[in-house]
Amino acid sequence: MSSPETRVAFVSGDRLPGWVDRFAASHGALAEEELDAGLQLRAADGAVAVLRAPWPVDGRPGSGHDAISRLASLAGQPRSIGTVLVRRGGYSVAVVSAGAVLTSKTGTRHVQSRTAAGGWSQQRFARRRANQADALVEAVAEHAGRIFAEHRVEYLAPGGDRTLADQVLAEPVLRRYAGLTRLAFLDVPDPRAAVLKKAAAELCSVRILVTDPQ
Repeated sequence: MSSPETRVAFVSGDRLPGWVDRFAASHGALAEEELDAGLQLRAADGAVAVLRAPWPVDGRPGSGHDAISRLASLAGQPRSIGTVLVRRGGYSVAVVSAGAVLTSKTGTRHVQSRTAAGGWSQQRFARRRANQADALVEAVAEHAGRIFAEHRVEYLAPGGDRTLADQVLAEPVLRRYAGLTRLAFLDVPDPRAAVLKKAAAELCSVRILVTDPQ
């Protein structure tokens, strides 16, 4: 028997009740259960959706008469997020709130791909590649430090290449933000303006992991 398929959806707070209604219409009556991973909805046909808030409650719970309403209200709150999206082909750093980009810097810096060549040329290539990656990390961190300082950043949201993003956030210029909560990592392609715009919307949306019935 094949494994059930899973997929991820991002739904803004104002659209969440409608999404849940459509999920129930497609899969049957829903049973709710609050888990550490989020709010689980198990449908009559075996489909499961786990709904995760975009950020912690942090003393500002959502309002509403049921769990869906409270989650939608929480996701609709304006929170300020410092975003670092970086891959070998480019970067975007931004401050995001309410699904929109408040201020940002996007650029391209190419880090060469790995080579299969051996010997001295491979060693020289590896050093050049490492130097390019170091320069990318330092440049992105500098841009992030300047942009973050213009706003009151509440959370950090890394994305792209996990290793590069972690290196950027570990740079001394961003030390003041080290204690902030990190939101769920975003898997994005080489950052461009359109990629950043989509990421901003997703960062402020409910993340839903849907497992289809077998």
